[in-house]
Amino acid sequence: MADPTNKWEDNVLGNAPVKNEEGNTVSFYVDKECILCSVCSDAAPNNFRMSDDEDHDICYKQPDDEEEVEQCYEAMENCPVESIGDDG
Repeated sequence: MADPTNKWEDNVLGNAPVKNEEGNTVSFYVDKECILCSVCSDAAPNNFRMSDDEDHDICYKQPDDEEEVEQCYEAMENCPVESIGDDG
C-alpha cells in the first residue's frame, strides 16, 4: 500500500473534482517505492508520467472526470509495487 508520508514531492497537489465510490474526494500520488515500470502512465497517460529526473513516475495532473478516475484506479490496482495512492 502506498505511503502518503513517503510520496515524491513532485506529484501535483490538490484533489480531483470528482469523488470515489465512497463519496470521498481523491488525490492521487506516487510514493518513493516506484520502480519506473510505466504501468501507471500506460493506464492513465493524462495523469501519470515520468518525472523530470527520469527516475520515478509521478501524478502530474489530478483526474478531471470519471473516465480519468477509473484510469487512475486501474493504474493503482496494477502497480507491481503498490506505490500509487489516492489519499485526500
